[in-house]
Amino acid sequence: MQDSTRTQIDDLVKKNRVMLFMKGSRHFPQCGFSATVARILDSYIPKYETFNVLSSAEVRDGIKEYSSWPTIPQLYVDGKFVGGCDIVKELDASGELGKLLGAEKKAPKADPPRVTLTDEARAAIVAAQKEADGDPLRISIGPRHEYDLFFDAKQPGDVALEVSGIAIVLDAESAARAGELSVAFVDGQGFRLDSSKAPPRVKGMSASELKKALDAGAKDLVLLDVRGEAERKLASIPGDETLEPSTLEKLESLPESTRVVLYCHSGSRSRGVAEQLLARGVKNVFNLEGGVVAYSSVDPRVPRY
Repeated sequence: MQDSTRTQIDDLVKKNRVMLFMKGSRHFPQCGFSATVARILDSYIPKYETFNVLSSAEVRDGIKEYSSWPTIPQLYVDGKFVGGCDIVKELDASGELGKLLGAEKKAPKADPPRVTLTDEARAAIVAAQKEADGDPLRISIGPRHEYDLFFDAKQPGDVALEVSGIAIVLDAESAARAGELSVAFVDGQGFRLDSSKAPPRVKGMSASELKKALDAGAKDLVLLDVRGEAERKLASIPGDETLEPSTLEKLESLPESTRVVLYCHSGSRSRGVAEQLLARGVKNVFNLEGGVVAYSSVDPRVPRY
């Protein structure tokens, strides 16, 4: 390890009482183990420092040598190495972590979220619920806002509510993450959940959804083609624009609610570009799932190639 890297790690560990080296950030972890440790720390203390090892290969490798510990995340308290995910979980379960941090564990805030269901989502849930033996619909929201829907009996500590005649339960942590939660059902893709508390991310848009918006003359939508001129000559979606160097400046001048939809041939390249736009501050970014190939199946004007 280079001396400069060791000094950087030393400074972080010594200057911050609780220091977590992780993948991602506290509010947007990028691995399940990092998310678990961040969630546990969140339940004890309101403030601690994190370092995203994905942003520095030197620190990512150096911290392993520094601690003689081979994995990430790594937690330090009062300048001393505590351990990784499994050790933090064990300390949490035994009550030792609270003593180490000098804090009591707080129960997560479990106010009932505001949940809305589209008509299509409600119909799909009702149809599936007939085989669920009367169990309510459980909505589970993970630390990185990964969603799951299934039927399950109400458990102690659950938050229960009824929406459009559908009984819904969430565990306390999921309820705290939900905020305003919308549940939609897109034929061919299944359920899609969006939370007001979720960090910005690239959202998917189906070909049928895009065509419906374009046919309605949606003014709050910009459709960008990330392909080159040769492919555009083969097929393109009416009403689109090409992605140019000046595009970002134009997008920055639009309302944040504007839907920015990107597409390519099959959806892979456009997702990568969409992630880049998101990283540069564009808020409401969508990727056309299946690309122009999928769109050609709902609009006969667009040839398949």
